[in-house]
Parts: sequence; structure tokens; C-alpha cells
Amino acid sequence: MRQWKRMPVQIGQETHHFGQPIALMTDCHRRIERFLETMKTVASTARGGELTQQQRLALSGALQYFRDSAPKHTADEELSLFPRLRAAGGAEVEAVLAEIEKLETDHVRADRLHREVNQLGEAWLRNGRLPKDAAEQLLSFLEKLSTMYAAHIALEDERVFPVAQRVLSMETQEAIGREMAGRRKAAFAAGQR
Repeated sequence: MRQWKRMPVQIGQETHHFGQPIALMTDCHRRIERFLETMKTVASTARGGELTQQQRLALSGALQYFRDSAPKHTADEELSLFPRLRAAGGAEVEAVLAEIEKLETDHVRADRLHREVNQLGEAWLRNGRLPKDAAEQLLSFLEKLSTMYAAHIALEDERVFPVAQRVLSMETQEAIGREMAGRRKAAFAAGQR
């Protein structure tokens, strides 16, 4: 068995490690939800006005997460998990394949919306304020993301990931975990799982 280096731990929250790649993907969903909620809170309370230092830090951190870390999560699914599910075959997998195609379409849509959010958020941070129409547009993009992610994450957490846990061998899951670690340039050591 392998000891995988843990990702940074949030105090008060349990996270999994690369030896548990599907559970780790679920942990990523919790971070997506948390950072999206942070952006929605900042956007709805400040409404394009001057940001407090706390709001600036929160918005900046959330934008950075979606710019740097979220694409790795998408790659974990599209390059590591989904192809292995397709290759596994079987009745259970066949039942979720159409849903996987929807998830991939969601990823494209989310990427486009995140680019818009990032552009507006960075302008807000840079200029200190957002014009009223831009602030409303930011809230609209965030609401669209929130609605999309609610359905997307539920589908993965409730349907796709449980099937993956059941049908993918431990060796296959370990390969997924190695690829995830590689995307993050994280090391792992042999030993404990």
C-alpha cells in the first residue's frame, strides 16, 4: 500500500489523500461550494462598491482557487476518472455514461462563466469599484454557476462517484490518485494508505 501526501488541510475539516482519489474529488466539491458561496456573499453585500480588506482577501482567494485549482479538479475527472469509467464497461457504468457527457458539457460552461467572473472580479480588485451594470452581471454569472454546480455536484456525488468506487479496482484508483498528485506536483511515499 502507498502513503499519499495529503493536500493542505482546512482546520476543522477532514480531507482525504491521493490514495483515496474519489473521496478527494468529493472534498474538492466542498471547496468549490465554499469558494463560490464566498464570492456570492461578497458580490451581494458590496454590490460593486468599495471592498473591505476582508472582502478583498476573500474575493482574491476565491478567484485564485477557481483560476488555479478548479481546472485541476476538472482534469482529474475528464482525464483520469471518466476515461477509466468508460473503459470499465458494465451495466452500472452504461447507466451513468450519458450523465458523464452532461458533466463534460457542464465543465465547458463553467469554464466560460469562470472566465467572466474572473475578469469582473479582477477589475473590481484593481479599480476598487465596479460599475452598477458590471456588479449586476457578476451576480448573474455567480447565480448561474451556483445553479449549475448544485446539479452537477449532486450528480457526481450521488451517482457517478459511487459507481466509480464500486467498479474501479484499487489499482485503477491508485493510478487515478497518482495522476491527481502529478497535476499538483505533490509527492507521495510508500507505506501506509
